[in-house]
Amino acid sequence: MDKWITYAVISMFFAGFTSVIAKIGLNGISGELGLTIRTLFVFGFVLMFAAWAVPMQELSTVTGKNLLWLGLSGVTTSLSWIFYYKALKVGDVATIALIDKGSVVVAMLLAWVLLREVITLRMAIGAALIVAGLLVIAKKP
Repeated sequence: MDKWITYAVISMFFAGFTSVIAKIGLNGISGELGLTIRTLFVFGFVLMFAAWAVPMQELSTVTGKNLLWLGLSGVTTSLSWIFYYKALKVGDVATIALIDKGSVVVAMLLAWVLLREVITLRMAIGAALIVAGLLVIAKKP
């Protein structure tokens, strides 16, 4: 198995825990405060990881283009987290997590438009199944 697949599976595992643990942590506090606390932990953990894993000379390779696109990614991540936590505070974890995973379809389409990545028939069928599952689970009886 390719290393990137292993990393993606590990990411999926931890992401699954994230929503449930966050919902428990939001008990008695606002979604905004919960997100702020979580973000401080993320910042500290990622900073420690970077200090350990990234050679200092790599900083000199950062360009304005890197800063622009990673900065925009930070903005979109922040907006995603803000609205995710607002939903998590009042909604069901499984439904919210599923709707959030609809981002796979958005990412696929954006990668096609901006990065010229190919969408195969297999990927299109998978995306349609994701949307169908999203509609089935998110629909209230």
